[in-house]
Amino acid sequence: MTCKYFGICGSCSLYKDGYEAQLKQKFDENQKRFENFYKQDIKVFNSPSSHYRARAEFRIWHDNDNISYAMTSKDKQAVMIDECPQVNQHIYNLMPKLLQKIIKYEIKHKLFGIDFLSSSNGDMVVSMLYHKRLDEIWEEKASEISKDLGISIIGRSKKQKIVIQKDYVIETLHVKDKAFKYKHIENSFTQPNPKVNEQMISWAMEDLKSDSDLLELYCGAGNFTIPFATKFQKILATEISKSSINAAKENMKLNSITNIEFVRMSVEEFVEALDGVRIFNRTKHIDLDSYDIKSVFVDPPRAGMDEYSCNFVSRYENIIYISCNPLTLHRDLEILSRTHKVTDMALFDQFPYTHHVEMGVKLTRI
Repeated sequence: MTCKYFGICGSCSLYKDGYEAQLKQKFDENQKRFENFYKQDIKVFNSPSSHYRARAEFRIWHDNDNISYAMTSKDKQAVMIDECPQVNQHIYNLMPKLLQKIIKYEIKHKLFGIDFLSSSNGDMVVSMLYHKRLDEIWEEKASEISKDLGISIIGRSKKQKIVIQKDYVIETLHVKDKAFKYKHIENSFTQPNPKVNEQMISWAMEDLKSDSDLLELYCGAGNFTIPFATKFQKILATEISKSSINAAKENMKLNSITNIEFVRMSVEEFVEALDGVRIFNRTKHIDLDSYDIKSVFVDPPRAGMDEYSCNFVSRYENIIYISCNPLTLHRDLEILSRTHKVTDMALFDQFPYTHHVEMGVKLTRI
C-alpha cells in the first residue's frame, strides 16, 4: 500500500520498506516473545496490503463552507485527508461522493464524524454524528442522499438515533468452502478485516477434536461459533454482552443452525452454574450435564483472561485461544502451560501498518 499521508496521519505507524517488512517485524517480535512456549516457526497469515478494512471512523473538519475527512496525527493534531487506502474499495469509492452530497443538501452544520460499515459485496451503513438535534428536514435530505447513493444512513446526536433504511449489513464469510452469513449491526463490534477473519476461523477449525461438544467463552456475536457448529455435536457458548448474545442468536437463525446454546453469563457465573454452586434462570432450560465437553475456545478482550478463567479452561483437554493482545496472551500462557503444551501458534495480520496483531494458540493437556 502507498499512502500520501504516511508519517503525517497517526493511523499507520509501521510503513517503512513496505508491507512485507512490517509483517516480518511483527513475526520476529512475536517469535521471540513466545519462544519459551513454542519452538517452531509461528504460522503467518497476511492481509491484503491495501483496501482491507470493512469499517472505519473519520472526523469531519470544517473550513468555512468546505468540509473534509480528518484523522489524528501522532502529536494529536487534525490531519485533513481526501482518501484512505486502508478502507475497502466500496468505502473508498463512496467517501468523496458522500461529502459532495452532504454539501449539496446542506446538512453539514454541526457534523463532526462519519463512520462507515461495509460488507464485502458493498452493502453499506453510514453513521453521521452531530453536535445538534436532528429534525424532519435533516431526515428528508438524508433520505435523498440514501436514495442517490444506494446506502443506509444513520443520524446520531445526543440521545437520538434516526435510521434511514436499516442499521446493519449482511456479511458473507467463506470458510472451508462454505459460506456463512452474519448480521453486523452499526456501532457494535465486528472484525474489521474480513479476509484475515476468514483465515482465523479456518485455522481455528483445522484438526478440531470434534468427537465431543465444544464450550466457547467470550463468543461475541458468534463469529467463530457459527462455523464451529458444523463440526461439533453441540456447542455451549457464553458472552456477558446482551446485545452480542442477541446478535449471535440472529446469526444462528440466519445460517439455519440449531445446535448452539447461547447464554449471557460471565465466566465466573458459568463456572458456578456448571459446578452446581448456583442456579441461574438463564441456564434452567439447559441440561448442562448432557454436554460432553473436551475442547474449549476462547477469544477474550485485550485484557485477556484472568487467573480464575485460565484455571477453569485448564480442566479441558484441548484449548484454542485467539488473542488481540500478545502481552496478555503471554501472561495467560504462563498459567495454561502448567497443564497444557502449545501444539500450534499463528499470527494474523488483522491491522497492517500498525504494531497490533491477532495471535492464535492451540494447546493440548500434558
